[in-house]
Order: sequence, then C-alpha cells, then structure tokens
Amino acid sequence: MTNNTTENISESSASVIAVAYYAFSLIILGTVLNLLTYVVLCRPKFKDTDEQPTLYYIRTVAIFDVLMLYGWNFDHYTLTIHGFQLPTYAIASCKYAQFLNYFTAQISAWLRVFICLDRYLSLSRLHRTWFGRPKSVLIIITCIISFFTLFNLHLIIFGCFYDATGSLNANSRLYTIYPMWDFVNLAMYNCLPFLLMVLFNSGVIYHLMRLRRTSTIQNSRIRHRAITITLVVTTFLFLIMTIPATVAFGFFGNTAGDIVLYTLDSILYTYHILSFPLYMITFTEFRREFIKMITCNYYGRRIAPQPATTTHQLTRT
Repeated sequence: MTNNTTENISESSASVIAVAYYAFSLIILGTVLNLLTYVVLCRPKFKDTDEQPTLYYIRTVAIFDVLMLYGWNFDHYTLTIHGFQLPTYAIASCKYAQFLNYFTAQISAWLRVFICLDRYLSLSRLHRTWFGRPKSVLIIITCIISFFTLFNLHLIIFGCFYDATGSLNANSRLYTIYPMWDFVNLAMYNCLPFLLMVLFNSGVIYHLMRLRRTSTIQNSRIRHRAITITLVVTTFLFLIMTIPATVAFGFFGNTAGDIVLYTLDSILYTYHILSFPLYMITFTEFRREFIKMITCNYYGRRIAPQPATTTHQLTRT
C-alpha cells in the first residue's frame, strides 16, 4: 500500500510539473505567434483599413491574447515551480492579477463576437452599415475596452485584503467575490459570446450559400470565403477549448483535482495562441503575406551586395 501510494504521488507530481512547464511554453510560444500575427497584419497588404476595417478587431485580439497568457496561465507555472502566485503574493499583485484575468478574457471574446457581426453585416447588406466604417470600428473597440474596464473595476477597488491571521484574502471585506464572479465570467466570457458567434456565423453561412447561386457576384463570394472558414473554425474551437475550463473552475473548483483544473486551463489558453496557425491554414492573403515577408527579407540580404560587385567588375572591364 505504501509503495502504491508513493507511486501515485510521484505520478501526480510529475503531471503537475508537466502542466506547469506547458503553461510556461504557452507564454513563450503565444507571445511570439500573436505578435507575429500583429506584425503581418500591419504590413502594406493590410494597410487599407477603409476596405477591411475588420483588421482593427483582429489586431486588437492579437494584443489581448498575449496579455491573457500572463494571468492564471502564468500562475500555474510560478506556483508549481517557484512556490508563489500573484493573487497571494501581495495586495498590489492580487488586485492586478484578478483584474487582468477577467478583463482580458472578456475583451478577447467580445472582439471575436464583433468580428463575426462585421462579417455578417458585410454579406447581408448591400451597402456598408455604420458598424462597417473604420471610425465606427475604432469606437466599438474603445467602448468594449471601456465597458469591461468599468465592469471589472470593483476587483481593483474592493478586492484583496489581509485577514485577522495575516493571510492575503482575494475576496472583499464588503461582499463575497468568489465564486460569484466565476459564474459571471462564465456568462460574459463563454456563454453569451459563443451564442452570438454561432448566430452571426449561421447568418454568414446562409448568405454565402445565397451568393453562390448568383453568378454576377462570384467575386464577392470568393472574397469572403476564406475569412468565413476561419470564423467557423474559430467558433467551434472556442466551444470545445474554453467552456470546459470555465465551467470546472466555476462549479467544481473545490472538488476537482489540480491536475484536472490545470489541464483544462492549459487547453483554454492554447486556444488563445492558435490565431497565427489558423490564419496560415485558412486565410490565403495572410499566408501569402507572411511568406512574402520572410522570403523578401531573406533574399534581400543575399541579393543586396550584388549590384556593387557587378558595377565594379564592369568598370574594370
């Protein structure tokens, strides 16, 4: 019995450590991939935001997907490997971590909702609506960020205090934040965004099927097909990768084991590093621009010295 117990503990410890290092790898890989996504989308090919205002949303998503990785995901690594986590380290880090975790996740989800809305309106309306204008998109992004800042501001103002024993408590003296805010986050980060994404994407698919039957606007159908495939894949992955972790922490946080919770959380954060590979696979313009960026830089360095050499040889001749 003792040997079996020791083996189980060892296996459990090894699994927790593996998940911790996976969380750390997500930080490195996710930061690189999301920043690379942002860089590619800022290249001249995608500079015309008057024609494609959706790019504002996608660029902002890339930024917030980077910030997300430095919340709970970072805690999984520091707690297991270094023995501390931000919510219990100090009052300031506790307030920062709590706000960052909910704020970034909710903004990332709702930006994706408005991307789906933008695609739906661009296909279902003959003329560009207010939502499809570049200035309007910037206003919407500002409103989303402002709303969720105010929505989660109470975590900074009232959250985190030292109790009578000197321990840092992540709740509030005035009211109980947890698990209530986990349930709120389940609705604002998962349920409502997912339902809206499914609704808008269903409309997108319906209008694409209608456009396919109309030969006079085949170019419009082709222009929207790639980004639509990306949206459908993104919505499906959002369902299977983010909802289980949020449900587990909201309803089974005290009963589920650390390995289960950390593993589900790792799956959730993996979703937020997938934008780059998804765009490479399903978004032709993005893939071509990335390849162009890499190959031009490579061949530019090799070819640059040749004109001077050729001129020198012609002069001697």
